[in-house]
Amino acid sequence: MIEDTASSVQQRQTLKRIRGTLVRRLVRNAGLAAPLVLGALAAGATGYHVFEGLSWLDATLNAAMILTGMGPVNPITRPAAKVFAIGYALFSGVFFLTMVALLLAPALHHFLHRFHLDQRSDG
Repeated sequence: MIEDTASSVQQRQTLKRIRGTLVRRLVRNAGLAAPLVLGALAAGATGYHVFEGLSWLDATLNAAMILTGMGPVNPITRPAAKVFAIGYALFSGVFFLTMVALLLAPALHHFLHRFHLDQRSDG
């Protein structure tokens, strides 16, 4: 009975340590992703403001909508703005998937360790 209690306490401590590690990694990756997302948003807003002449609020709205895959809000009429929009849309698609992967990587790593799916079985 005493061994069961000691084993149970040890398991709880191990789970607590593992969860703490997961939370630390999630926060770290969110801290890495946040400035990258803000930088991509700022680049998009600047492009829409400079090339299409949109107000900063409308330019930021367009950049945010493109960055999340929703599409532009305001029509784009100038040729230079259309070229920028093509490049920004292509960049945004890859960037969005990269940020999702960055944010989910610690959870996937935790899942693999939790179920020992990262170990090869030779038999």
